[in-house]
Amino acid sequence: MNGKKSYICNPLNIVYRYQFIRNPVDGSIDVNREAADPSLIWFQGKYYLFSSMSLSVFVSEDLAEWKSYPLPRELPLYGYAPDARVCGEYVIFCANESEQICHFYRTKDILKGPYEKIEGTFAFSDPNLFQDDDGRVYLYWGLSCKEPIYGIELDPDTMKPLGEKHELISGTPFQNGYERIGEDNSTFPCGEQELEARFQAALRERGLTEGSRIPASLADLMKDMLRDAPYIEGVWMNKFGGKYYLQYASPGTHFNVYGDGVYEADAPLGTFAPAKNNPYSFQPGSFFPGAGHGSTLEDGAGNLWHASTMRISVNHPFERRIGLWPAGLDRDGELFCNQRYGDWPIALEDVKGNVWAPPPWYLLSFGKKALASSSAEGNGPEKAVDENVQTWWQSEPGGPENGNREKHTAEWLLIDLGAVCEVHCIQINFADNKKSIQIPEGYSEKIHEKENRYIEENKVYTRWTLEGSISGRNFFLIEDKSQAETDLSHDLIVRESGMMARFIRLNILELPYGQRACVSGLRIFGKARGNRPGEPAFQAVRVSDLDMKVSIEESAEEWEGLAAETGRALGYLILWGHNPEKLYHSYLTYDRQKRIGALVKGQKYYVRVDAFNEAGITHGAVIKEVSNLTQKSVS
Repeated sequence: MNGKKSYICNPLNIVYRYQFIRNPVDGSIDVNREAADPSLIWFQGKYYLFSSMSLSVFVSEDLAEWKSYPLPRELPLYGYAPDARVCGEYVIFCANESEQICHFYRTKDILKGPYEKIEGTFAFSDPNLFQDDDGRVYLYWGLSCKEPIYGIELDPDTMKPLGEKHELISGTPFQNGYERIGEDNSTFPCGEQELEARFQAALRERGLTEGSRIPASLADLMKDMLRDAPYIEGVWMNKFGGKYYLQYASPGTHFNVYGDGVYEADAPLGTFAPAKNNPYSFQPGSFFPGAGHGSTLEDGAGNLWHASTMRISVNHPFERRIGLWPAGLDRDGELFCNQRYGDWPIALEDVKGNVWAPPPWYLLSFGKKALASSSAEGNGPEKAVDENVQTWWQSEPGGPENGNREKHTAEWLLIDLGAVCEVHCIQINFADNKKSIQIPEGYSEKIHEKENRYIEENKVYTRWTLEGSISGRNFFLIEDKSQAETDLSHDLIVRESGMMARFIRLNILELPYGQRACVSGLRIFGKARGNRPGEPAFQAVRVSDLDMKVSIEESAEEWEGLAAETGRALGYLILWGHNPEKLYHSYLTYDRQKRIGALVKGQKYYVRVDAFNEAGITHGAVIKEVSNLTQKSVS
């Protein structure tokens, strides 16, 4: 790459296909993009990424540039949680298959095949296959708010079970705060008496009486939705240094705290005990939260990477994307993942040499003045700079329509950074508003009856141009994708040497299905002139077994414009861990009061708070043990 580095900025810049999902209640059709539940493997010198609802596999040589290749239709491509693992000279694929017996498919060539089908003998959900050093093969699976994660040994040739399944781990939300559901792990499971009361109330709301006969499966499903218990799922196994690391996701894919925990054992089927560092993968804050149901990979150079699911969950609970972070093992064999500033740009070469390498550039666009060609009510341009993926700017109905450039001018979105800055990276996050998407004619007939959905197979395009300016009058071209043959909803533009600009303007020319312009984040990264913030003063108090409250003091006054001009903080990174040298967890926030609900009962914690603005990051010098001034029990 001519000496240039490779960059990523989560979510990964890949194609996220549209789905048309028939609502089983009213028959309406929901539209959203999705890719999730990634299986990332290293095979024959390349990275391969398999994900739910993608119909394809993504291939890369450097983790930054990905190309999509269609997978053969005989694979269960409409099944969730596709698992792909290298077993000797083969890659073996399996996935959820709608509560039916699940099968295995193996190949020596992922792209060209052929794939040999190996008949399965039982049904499973969220599977993960693992081959040990001695050639023995194990299957792990589980997806439930009541059932545990299971494991079993399989014959490596026939994939038939050898012995009985083992119960390995279960959810313990009264012990592990990070397993509680709700935003910021806010809700405990209810008791059986409360559950029955909720269930009867739900029946009455639907005009049913206590004696009404409804299918047992439907009653179980309704109770699962009402019990507020975490889903324990998305399992993945790795072995490092003779130790087995069983990773699992909780508490639910549509929460900001969706993450991966880890248990350890000396044998592939246990007995498993929770690792000290939990959760292992956890990104609850910033623009794009979520880091659950993932996979950990050791590549050919010995680098560890963790790919996981990030959430939007506005148009549909499963509106999700894929993130990638550097991971590692410390000297004590503890598995960790670096998710500090986890949706900011990183140089892959930097983190290969130092997993904790800081981001090369800083967020410039948060809270800055934004203008647009038009705006729908409640969806003004300020929504594109609020660092919240669940909100967006959208052009007004009846304005210039993309997709017909001969008749209309483009809709545009402009960000004023407040001063001339050194701009290095721009991430364009297009959003979807299902209410304004016109479903193409004939698509309702394409919906698969069994899966109740259709995944888009036709090519659709996202086209735009991006401009910069120092004065706001004369603009120069940064990137021209007016003729692009791609549909990249989280596109990333990098100028490693930088460019000077105060104004960034996005001109939107064409979006899939002729929908109105819709942007959740026009995120601009670089460096501003000025001063980094001072070291923040803070207090961290443990308010229960599973919760702590962090309060940050700020001395500088709030004012509009660049925070760097006065050296005030733009935001904060709260770091914590069970050891002052192992602050492996972090929460990026723009608030000065934050409750962290991801603690483990009985474990001691240490906290540090860093501050950042457009000019840089100031690491807190003081690491405090969390005090227990108002300790409360949750048992």
